[in-house]
Amino acid sequence: MSVLIEVKNLTKVYGNDEVQTPVLHGLSFTIKAGEFVSIMGPSGSGKSTLMHILGFLDRLTTGQYYFAGKDVSQLTEDELAFMRSNKVGFVFQQFNLLPKTTVLQNVRLPLLYVEMSESAKDQLAEQAVKEVGLSHRLNYYSNQLSGGEKQRVAIARALVNNPSVIFADEPTGNLDSKSGIQIMQLLDRLNELGKTVILVTHETNTAEHARRILRIRDGLIEADQAVSEVNRQAALAGQLK
Repeated sequence: MSVLIEVKNLTKVYGNDEVQTPVLHGLSFTIKAGEFVSIMGPSGSGKSTLMHILGFLDRLTTGQYYFAGKDVSQLTEDELAFMRSNKVGFVFQQFNLLPKTTVLQNVRLPLLYVEMSESAKDQLAEQAVKEVGLSHRLNYYSNQLSGGEKQRVAIARALVNNPSVIFADEPTGNLDSKSGIQIMQLLDRLNELGKTVILVTHETNTAEHARRILRIRDGLIEADQAVSEVNRQAALAGQLK
């Protein structure tokens, strides 16, 4: 597998000249195309800040970040916006679906400014909905769906632009155990189909759905380790520790 993400001595500091708050302290790692990686750490560890930088939502302060060999620090705001729209898909804890809007319309949203026919957009959205097993809910409104179904719609929306990476930030946080396991099994299936998946979580049993865990504490990587196949299969089967 080729290297998709390469980070070297990455730091992030918020604030101004008077008050500065360091959040990330010289992180270095690589993620290959097709990997399933968890970024795990307690609240305040810096994991969400790191995801925002990797997902082109924020800029690093010092260090280097290369995406598919491209130096992200050299990109303009317009180029970053292009990367966000075309190279990554996001799944958040809060679903972020539009109310009183159908599943199809929600999934089509990332295609709003893409130059293609409306019928082509519908086809892409319908295919993404099919991939998450919700074709039978295509014309349902978001407020008619269960929590697990809403998160599936959010995943379909993240897939519709065929991104290089899916970022999932605490994707099971608002779900019951059964729905949460189903969502993690779906992300695992998408990874099996070749998608790179980066999961952000504070829970060990959720992190172990991935094949590798980057453990972050106080803005530093304290461990970078493979998940044993025994633990991963137990997590996928919902056999919580």
